[in-house]
Amino acid sequence: MMMMTIGSRGSALALWQARHIASHLAAMGVESRIEIIKTSGDRITGVPLAKAGGKGLFTKEIEEALLAGSIDAAVHSLKDVPSELPEGLTLAAIPEREDPRDALCGKPLAEGARVGTSSLRRAAQLHAMGRGLKVEMLRGNVDTRLRKLEEGHYDSIVLAAAGLRRLGWTERITEMLPVELMCPAAGQGALAIETRSDGGAAQRIIGKLDHAASRIAVTAERALLRTLGGGCQVPVGAYARVDGRRIHLRAIVASPDGSKMIRGETSGEDAEQAGAALARDLLARGAEKILNEVYAA
Repeated sequence: MMMMTIGSRGSALALWQARHIASHLAAMGVESRIEIIKTSGDRITGVPLAKAGGKGLFTKEIEEALLAGSIDAAVHSLKDVPSELPEGLTLAAIPEREDPRDALCGKPLAEGARVGTSSLRRAAQLHAMGRGLKVEMLRGNVDTRLRKLEEGHYDSIVLAAAGLRRLGWTERITEMLPVELMCPAAGQGALAIETRSDGGAAQRIIGKLDHAASRIAVTAERALLRTLGGGCQVPVGAYARVDGRRIHLRAIVASPDGSKMIRGETSGEDAEQAGAALARDLLARGAEKILNEVYAA
């Protein structure tokens, strides 16, 4: 049996995720080692991600290592993975998804509170709540963000619930934000294991970790994102759930200040079609103008 080399970012959350996948491989009798790879997104710390270069900030260097053959698989947070992959690579597995919702840490969202986030999507929806919230930039890994909250830089911060749960910090969650109030990022809460699309041993072994319902849900969300032409750093939310054979998908496209918000929902039995159809509906109802303004900013 092969020794599999797993590429990962070096943050506490990324390493938890890589070790989690390594433990599943070990249960299958597959040995593995983790190689830490620094990405562009890790190097850029002083500016909002939306202004730092768009797609692939947290995946590009890891994907280059995959294509070069120096690693066999890469473990990503799926929401960081662009909706179009480089030629020669594939998402060999989407393991069972964690809770996709966002979570509030700190004080409740009272009028005029200072709230930290680096996400345009979260910022737009916070502004749209109409509570006069002061949304301020917050970069860094999960532990860094929680430390800044403790130091009093913010009244509260918004983080993905999945990351907090994975790192054992569920008790830090003040409130789970419902998807109707804070639509998650496409793929949030899901892991993606990327391999070369050569049909080799790594692709075949990793494929055994795929979770069908999770893949269907995120396929719909990513089809929407791809049809919108959006990367990971645009104010777009998408959330799909699978009920039997039907996929229920909701999405939002918002201006960064929350003054314009286009919402939509659909359902169907084909994930790709549902995502693309809802995206076209949103574009026709004003999302295209919003996204053009974001890209021009």
